[in-house]
Amino acid sequence: MRSISSRGRTSHTSHRRTATVALAGVAALIAAAVQSGTATAAPAKPPAGKADPAHTAVALTPSQRAELVRHADADTAAAARRLGLGAREKLVVKDVVKDGDGTLHTRYERTYAGLPVLGGDLVVTTATSGKTMDVVRATGATLKLAGLTPAVSKAAAQRQAVRRAEALGATAPKAESVRKVVWAASGKPVLAYETVVGGLQDDGTPNQLHVVTDAATGKKLFEYQGIRTGIGNTQYSGQVSLTTTQSGSTYTLTDGARGGHKTYNLNHGTSGTGTLFSQSSDTWGNGTNSNAATAGADAHYGAALTWDYYKSTFGRTGIKNNGVGAYSRVHYGNSYVNAFWDDGCFCMTYGDGSGNAKPLTSIDVAGHEMSHGVTSATANLNYSGESGGLNEATSDIMAAGVEFFANNTTDPGDYLVGEKIDINGNGTPLRYMDKPSKDGASKDNWYSGIGGVDVHYSSGPANHLFYLLSEGSGAKVINGVSYNSPTADGLPVTGIGRDKALQIWYRALTTKWTSTTNYAGARTGTLAAAGELYGTSSTEYKAVQDAWAGVGVGSRSGGGGGGGTSYENTTPVSVPDNGPAVTSAITVSGRTGNAPSNLQVSVDITHTWRGDLVIDLVGPSGTAYRLKNFSSSDSADDVNETYTVNASTESANGTWKLRVQDQATYDTGTINSWKLTFP
Repeated sequence: MRSISSRGRTSHTSHRRTATVALAGVAALIAAAVQSGTATAAPAKPPAGKADPAHTAVALTPSQRAELVRHADADTAAAARRLGLGAREKLVVKDVVKDGDGTLHTRYERTYAGLPVLGGDLVVTTATSGKTMDVVRATGATLKLAGLTPAVSKAAAQRQAVRRAEALGATAPKAESVRKVVWAASGKPVLAYETVVGGLQDDGTPNQLHVVTDAATGKKLFEYQGIRTGIGNTQYSGQVSLTTTQSGSTYTLTDGARGGHKTYNLNHGTSGTGTLFSQSSDTWGNGTNSNAATAGADAHYGAALTWDYYKSTFGRTGIKNNGVGAYSRVHYGNSYVNAFWDDGCFCMTYGDGSGNAKPLTSIDVAGHEMSHGVTSATANLNYSGESGGLNEATSDIMAAGVEFFANNTTDPGDYLVGEKIDINGNGTPLRYMDKPSKDGASKDNWYSGIGGVDVHYSSGPANHLFYLLSEGSGAKVINGVSYNSPTADGLPVTGIGRDKALQIWYRALTTKWTSTTNYAGARTGTLAAAGELYGTSSTEYKAVQDAWAGVGVGSRSGGGGGGGTSYENTTPVSVPDNGPAVTSAITVSGRTGNAPSNLQVSVDITHTWRGDLVIDLVGPSGTAYRLKNFSSSDSADDVNETYTVNASTESANGTWKLRVQDQATYDTGTINSWKLTFP
């Protein structure tokens, strides 16, 4: 299984090696081997269509979870030795998930000589016997620094970060903090600074720009925005029941049944908590924004629904699964058309919309933004590049789950995002999960370089995947909304239902993914989750394969396109670094006529920087069909993709070749296998 960081690079001449996910036993770990391969499923086959309870996370009380964390904390030194970590490396427990059969998934952060290692997180799966079964790493690189004395001053790193914030349009940016770290999320681990810049973004959202600077060269290595934002539904949910707290003759929007969640009124301020909603009556708001408590009631309701959804669906008690409630702030700023989650305050904040007329306090925005908190507490997907798109998509996906769970007649569940706000002025939603490109910016399918797209739009392939996995392709009507979902390869996908799709996604998020997971790693993680829950020969497992192929990631369950006749070459061919093109041939015979217009070409190439590669299919006539272009910004490793080629002018019979060339330095690879499928 692989999970790698995907983000742009400024120079192709700098040495780098992409991060990998290791799935290995203890002996291999001690030998520091990082292996990859298809995720394995449980040996016991669950009943058809039913999730295997042995591999489903059990609901833990806060005290039970705390006890598991304490045990893991006491074992970190021994765990580091078992994993073969260096003498200067230490593990810090972040979370523990326990399966029905007693298997534990322990998520760790890592330090090196006392410094935080960004991109050093890992998940260790152990059996009840204590044996290490699997390890999922954000990086496979060995942590070994020549020294810990920076050549670049802290002040220089701060100046660079502030200038970057200014270039992004921040108002009054100021470096709020700077710390020495080890940067390991991409390339060779190096000593670095992480600077956090405050101020305001150009739309009035608080700024929390994280800039990572190489402490030896001063080069910017990475940046991401710490405030997770998204626009939701401004329509209210009608008359609803709220859990409040009474003290004497006063009621407050304090939810004692859900970790003490509180809802505050900022009264158009932009800092602090404002004032806790408090009044003598337990009836809140009047359905319009003329009464400040209306937005408070909607936010309080959305928070309760999100809490209940995670608890009843996944056994998760609160955002951090520790029984502690977050808090909500409404009436932020003036005419602020957004909402955001902030890890720093562990809180959700809502603006009042254009003209302070429509607070963004709906069910789906609460589910979306608070799910950013869940992601932060689990895989902590970097909010940039492909991992950022997956982070944003996870919030859209879980928000859909919350909205369907709510079963609110005023705002029924759907696969649309922001459908009530009418921000476009023509009644259209902000995002569409069945065909993301309908919003004019989101991407339907994965492609090399998608990591350079804004995370709200690079989320498209994952949203599309979730819809296909839930409902399948083609035209249909659900809860009165018409959908028509296409696929990247033009072949149909049959859905397995939203409930199963959500279980698979959540298990991957909480036990398979790390901070650097990209789309290829997300596919592998969801397959691992589906295999554990339903078995690797199950309909559900095959549906995950087909749905990912439907958005351009990986092969179909039948190999290549969905069925047909396949021809395969499994002889390895080395791809030299920055060298001549190499080829691998397949001879097709016994067919009649020309090749089809939807010839499927499945490619399995191991490579440590796939952006270097140019890949062509060469037909029997000698005509080359470009499958993949060179891309200096595609820093992921490996190519495991199925391409669709219109080869209808070629004779089907003859010798077909896969031609691969590495066009830049520092990386090598191998054509492991490739396959032609005639549907």
